[in-house]
Amino acid sequence: MPFMKGFAPVRRTLKYLEAGKLVLKDKIKIFSVNYNTFGDHHKGAREFVIWCLPQLQYKNPDVQVVTFKNMTPSPFIRVFTDDGKDVVVDIDGKANEEIQEHLLNTLCKSSQLLQQESVAKLVKTNPANFGYGCKQNCICRVPGQVPCPGVIPLPKHMRGKYVFFERDDGVPG
Repeated sequence: MPFMKGFAPVRRTLKYLEAGKLVLKDKIKIFSVNYNTFGDHHKGAREFVIWCLPQLQYKNPDVQVVTFKNMTPSPFIRVFTDDGKDVVVDIDGKANEEIQEHLLNTLCKSSQLLQQESVAKLVKTNPANFGYGCKQNCICRVPGQVPCPGVIPLPKHMRGKYVFFERDDGVPG
């Protein structure tokens, strides 16, 4: 398989990408990471970019993710919001786990909010749901379903009055 080549190919598997826990808030539009490819105090930032950035991109498809290599003396993360403000997070000398924990506490959605969103998404996207507050207000409006009997009469072989009622000569309808 060609996608399983290269450095740490596990990063490109769907199971690994879905295991990410960094889901940014809706107001965040740009996520930039500044780090160097050398130096001990940049090690945590390098590991974060290698292991966590693919998961962050997968979980946040509407966020632009930018990395700047070898342009800064100290590593940092800068996040731009939709109202024009920016937040700078210093990650100098921090380990990958510390960076993840800090981002989870400050810039990510809470676990309760993620659960509420997943329940709302399941209710909203199920095409079998119909009625008030759903995409279709009646099952007859779903393609492939039988139309409402009030609009178009049902065929006689689908009506119990003709199927179960016997004629005078004893033969079913």
